[in-house]
Amino acid sequence: MMVIGLVGGGTAGHFYPLISVSEHLNSIQNKPELYYFGPSPYDKNALEELGIKYVFCPAGKLRRYFSIQNFFDFFKNIFGVLVAIWKLYIIYPDVIFSKGGYTSVPVLLAARFLRIPVVIHESDAFPGRANLLSRNQAQYVGIAYKEAAKYFSEKKTALVGIPLRKEIKEKFDDPLSLLGIPKDKPLIYVTGGSQGAERINNLIMMSLNILLPEYRIFHQVGAGNIYELRLTAKSLLENSPLQNYYYIEGTLSSKQVSALMQAADLIITRAGSTTLFEISYHKKPSIVIPIPEDISRDQRSNAYAYARRGGATVIEEHNLSPNLLKQEIDFILKNENNKKAMSMAAARFYIEGAEEKISNILISIGQEHGTYQ
Repeated sequence: MMVIGLVGGGTAGHFYPLISVSEHLNSIQNKPELYYFGPSPYDKNALEELGIKYVFCPAGKLRRYFSIQNFFDFFKNIFGVLVAIWKLYIIYPDVIFSKGGYTSVPVLLAARFLRIPVVIHESDAFPGRANLLSRNQAQYVGIAYKEAAKYFSEKKTALVGIPLRKEIKEKFDDPLSLLGIPKDKPLIYVTGGSQGAERINNLIMMSLNILLPEYRIFHQVGAGNIYELRLTAKSLLENSPLQNYYYIEGTLSSKQVSALMQAADLIITRAGSTTLFEISYHKKPSIVIPIPEDISRDQRSNAYAYARRGGATVIEEHNLSPNLLKQEIDFILKNENNKKAMSMAAARFYIEGAEEKISNILISIGQEHGTYQ
């Protein structure tokens, strides 16, 4: 049986494309044995559902800023490489698929030492440091944005998009009814990712009284923020009929996300690549508010690379205000031509079949270089 190693974590954007590729690998006739390497299983249930074996491998973060923790994480990475060499030698995958992120570094260094072939995927318009470190080692590089191509060898790089989970692609006959939301007003879905986004959350709170008279808002705020923001929303909307048009949740299931993206007239989001591709798959116009460049260069690059195709407008965080947000929302939703043009542009951005293309490459390289027969 072929053995494939998976690595890349720390964020949902690194982890869930691995799950999407694993879903496809599990659907083929001679499905391989799958192992996920990292300091934590990230989503243990997702691994168990697909029969992916978790292998502990420590890793230290690669921070861009000064921190005393960098000193300790340097030694954590050295220890991680030693652990990875030992565990990879025992399991000896035929090929390793890496999504990047700091958790991949020790495993990929160990793979280089053991001469195990590597396939990497880069989700962002500006590649992360882990993928840049492994670009010469990789035998194949899948990218999501054509802007990233210049950072990798042309001979082994292909524009494949981002693998999306089956649940995110699920279509519903009546998503609004599934969510329990009436059809009387345009629906705006606001998401800051699994952890939420403080600036976006605060902006929406300040904007409720000018948005809710015309729109329904479904606001995903992050598990750590839900209690405080529910109290804030209650104090702002108490005894007002506007409270019936506002929905707030900490985290959402994949099914809820898919239903919301299908039902929404407009999506307000950060610029995580996986989220942007999910929006593109569902053909929705969006307003993108990237994390500032001094914190995350990749988000700003993603936002403008996506917006250049016409499916979104970008608001820089330092420009955020309720009036500007309302103006941008009205520009999209009160002009059917604008809304339709952005929806069509979003749809054109999506690239179908990333999970199948990457799976085929992994099988091909595993057969060529591995012990599998």
